[in-house]
Amino acid sequence: MEERFPPDGQSFEAYVALGSNMGDREQLLMQAIGLLDRDPAIEVRRVSGIYETDPVGFTDQPAFLNMAIAIRTSLAPIELLRKLLEYELQLGRVRQVRWGPRTIDLDLLLYDNVRMDQEELTLPHPRMMERSFVLVPLNDVIVLSHTLRSVVALAAGSALRDGKEGIALWKTINWRSASEPFGS
Repeated sequence: MEERFPPDGQSFEAYVALGSNMGDREQLLMQAIGLLDRDPAIEVRRVSGIYETDPVGFTDQPAFLNMAIAIRTSLAPIELLRKLLEYELQLGRVRQVRWGPRTIDLDLLLYDNVRMDQEELTLPHPRMMERSFVLVPLNDVIVLSHTLRSVVALAAGSALRDGKEGIALWKTINWRSASEPFGS
């Protein structure tokens, strides 16, 4: 008999990075959070501020809005990744240029303390420690007890202090209480 992961009734904390630099960037970020929060297998727990960031890699494109969220999920890591890709498509994501403009980007950064390296998914996200646009918002939502908390906090603080990474707080979000449904 195949073992089910996660076991029935269990949920795990995961962290997702969000980014947008096409269309109504803030609205697309909020739509993505709403889609995730309405999914019966996902609960959005904490939301970072929104940061405006310079593009990385392919730099001839508009600035991004980036943020991170902490979620609780009963989905296995691969299932969660596939759900994120499905929501990207729903929000008009088209993959044409590597690191190019996009309506929405949803990256699974961390899933509890799971470490995995498969063709479809590597956890922790293999490039997150190189990206201030990921680390700064992640620092807003990562729990104190996470094994990577101190490393994330140090890197995020350095990026904001040095100012060389092209990242600045754009807007803070007043997230709902745990009992209030998203969008009310």
